[in-house]
Amino acid sequence: MKRLFVFVICYLFVFISFGQDIELSSEKEVVLDSLYREDQFYVGVTYNLLFNRPKNLSQSGFSGGLHLGFIRDMPINKRRNVAFGLGLGYSFNVYNMDVVGYDISRFTTHLVEAPFEFRWRTSVPETHKFYRIYTGIRMGYMHSLNPEFKKMDSSTLEQVKIEDLNRWRVGATFTFGWNTFNFSFYYSLNTLFGDNAMVEGEAIELNTAKVGLTFYIL
Repeated sequence: MKRLFVFVICYLFVFISFGQDIELSSEKEVVLDSLYREDQFYVGVTYNLLFNRPKNLSQSGFSGGLHLGFIRDMPINKRRNVAFGLGLGYSFNVYNMDVVGYDISRFTTHLVEAPFEFRWRTSVPETHKFYRIYTGIRMGYMHSLNPEFKKMDSSTLEQVKIEDLNRWRVGATFTFGWNTFNFSFYYSLNTLFGDNAMVEGEAIELNTAKVGLTFYIL
């Protein structure tokens, strides 16, 4: 009987101690997970489009873009599935055009961007596989635009300097997807060139748009 009593006491002691360890570990995990953030680094690839083109200007070939940056995720509810995002990024874009008399006609842009997003997702701390819908505004500064033209009978590219640019860019963004694959859309809210930019007397009121995939990393 005495041995049984000692065995029961030892068993209860081990059980209580082990239970406390589990409880403390669970509390630590909850505290840690309660501060999780989502989707703070991004990499995107896009197909670039030009809207409101002059009559004698059309797109040809593939026009692509590469975009990457960091967005600070700032949840605003207890579940942390609704958040604001504010960040800084870089955007490289190529636009190929079809201009009469030229074999190659394109321009490239380099931008520093500051995305601002409203974010909704079905995320939980235990998994990174969830649905997401992000929408917002992307402010940018175009620090470089390089137009390049090559005539059919020439082996060199002609560099053209354009002065009348709207270097400050503003665009609306929308992203939705599941897990790794997310479709993204961008449309510029201001024209690429200023009011004085003309081609054969016609104002160049180009708006840029981008359709592609965005990949997020914690």
